Amino acid sequence: MIYKNADTSDAEILIEIYNSAFREDFIRYGRCQAYGLSRENMERSITEYPKIIAWEHEKPVGVISYKEEGPGKYYIGCLAVIKEAQGRGIGTSLLKRFMSEHPKWHELTLVTPKDNERNIRFYTERFGFEIVGEEEDGAETVLWFRRRR
Repeated sequence: MIYKNADTSDAEILIEIYNSAFREDFIRYGRCQAYGLSRENMERSITEYPKIIAWEHEKPVGVISYKEEGPGKYYIGCLAVIKEAQGRGIGTSLLKRFMSEHPKWHELTLVTPKDNERNIRFYTERFGFEIVGEEEDGAETVLWFRRRR
């Protein structure tokens, strides 16, 4: 796996990753903030939420985005893996890569749909996040997760 910090020239690559990863969410909920972004919106997202792209065999397969919310506190805005590469440990490697690149982190937060059992197990069982809240987000209910150390 090769990792690259994204810049605005990667906007089209990131749009493809997001669209592959979040197509089912878009179909299920009728909307998904990460699906169908314009190039302009993705470029803005890249500047607001730094991103690390995972490449496998010279193909972009996943991305993690984040935002520092204070010293050692990060919000994980997106962890996405293209549909055909899901279940192969790429999301795990991206989250581990993020944590190793930010060794002074002490709190991570994120949200995921309440009905996405696979994501819930991933964050709670594999990474030790705890569910700390729930809120309505349009057509879906999302859970807030937090991990501290």
